[in-house]
Amino acid sequence: MARILAIDYGAKRTGLAVSDPLQIIANGLDTIHTKDLLDFLKNYFEQESVECIVIGDPKHLDGSPTHLSPQIVGLVRQIEKLYPNKKVVLQDERFTSADAKKIILQSGVKKKKRRDKGLVDKVSAILILQEYMENLA
Repeated sequence: MARILAIDYGAKRTGLAVSDPLQIIANGLDTIHTKDLLDFLKNYFEQESVECIVIGDPKHLDGSPTHLSPQIVGLVRQIEKLYPNKKVVLQDERFTSADAKKIILQSGVKKKKRRDKGLVDKVSAILILQEYMENLA
């Protein structure tokens, strides 16, 4: 089996998570500058077999699109064009950042590390991936 990659897209930073090859466990992969995302994906796909890309779909509480929604649509189009053999899926991510902050706080991470917004992005990507994989079961 191939891995599933999750993307928590942000204007400045993007959190990434990936499943194990058996698609059982979601692991944090990295947090990168958003401008470097496509280069990162190219390099990663050269080294790892990925069959599906799950992209967090930000929405307001009422389900309406956020200011990032047009950028997410553009990213989906770019990835589908560059990697037509990979499945691309949007996953609702309404509460992932808030949930990620709670998880980090509960995990006992020191205050200085909790201020690392990149950690929140990576944990958010893990949550997006976990939810997607749970829905597959």
